[in-house]
Amino acid sequence: MRLRNPLRTTACALSALALLSACGGAGTVGSSGGAPLVGVDYPRSDTDFWNSYIKYTPEYGKELGLSLKTTNSQSDVAKLTANAQTFISQGVRGLAMAPQDTAAIAPTLAQLEAKKIPVVTVDTRPDVGKVFMVVRADNRAYGEKACRYLGTKLGGKGKVVMLQGDLSSINGRDRTEAFNDCMKKNYPGIRVFGEATNWDGAVAAQKLQTDLTAHPDIKGVYMQSSFALAGTLQVLKQKGLLVDPKDKKHVFVVSNDGIPEELRSIAQGKIDATVSQPADLYAKYALYYLKAAIDGKTFKPGKTDHGSTIVQVRDGLLEDQLSAPLVTADGGTYGDVPSLKSDDASLWGNNLG
Repeated sequence: MRLRNPLRTTACALSALALLSACGGAGTVGSSGGAPLVGVDYPRSDTDFWNSYIKYTPEYGKELGLSLKTTNSQSDVAKLTANAQTFISQGVRGLAMAPQDTAAIAPTLAQLEAKKIPVVTVDTRPDVGKVFMVVRADNRAYGEKACRYLGTKLGGKGKVVMLQGDLSSINGRDRTEAFNDCMKKNYPGIRVFGEATNWDGAVAAQKLQTDLTAHPDIKGVYMQSSFALAGTLQVLKQKGLLVDPKDKKHVFVVSNDGIPEELRSIAQGKIDATVSQPADLYAKYALYYLKAAIDGKTFKPGKTDHGSTIVQVRDGLLEDQLSAPLVTADGGTYGDVPSLKSDDASLWGNNLG
């Protein structure tokens, strides 16, 4: 089903004053002035990806004519629960969140449902509980695309390290399972060293260092997020492996996020590919669906008018799976997966002010 109500600028567009609380207290964007009040909890502010999401949110709040209150739960589900209580007391009519622990958020979702406050989750999908809409990309496709790229570049043979995210998160599980499944099915000659990192860059760097010491013939790295970018480049440089892609010592690196630094690193030959996770569209459609819920609209599985597909992931739970393209230096096709060049103007990472 195509969405019938595209985004539009309203006459009551609000001033874009974005106050981000570092400790979970509420900030406000806009004024009440008759505009629907919604809450947005930012999950963290220690990565370029989430800082970009934070930047885009008030811009789309203004475009949609919403009044925003914001908090930052800093990857702590207890803070997220407390922030939700604050939003309830402030009378928000909807709430967008990105729970990093997708199991532990269930009681909070149940409370919000009981109070008839619609919830949109961004980037993550709760393991249990109902929300109005999940806005994320197909995270299994992230793992699949990374696998296809590395499998092609390595000719189906060799060793790779997968720097996993947090497996308490549906994103970490989806990316890990899809990468492993794809390798097993399509490239059985490639050995994968899976390393749990809890989305911690220092942990990722230490484990990559250990793996490269034990297995100096490792030829590929899959980082499940840009959290590991700086540490990975540092380790490769220390090992004398941060070399031109044409050099036989080159280690092929694939990331996930599409932040500006990744795109620059691809152009410079430091890493080889990423999957561009749409920070801009996460902000845009999180607020779009909150406004739709407040307006009493409903949706069904099917194609949308913004190039994505709404799928039913379980009974009563819909997910708008936004496009997340593979990005490479040459814009080639790898294992039947097309890619965009790193300087493509359509990539949000090339359009930050």
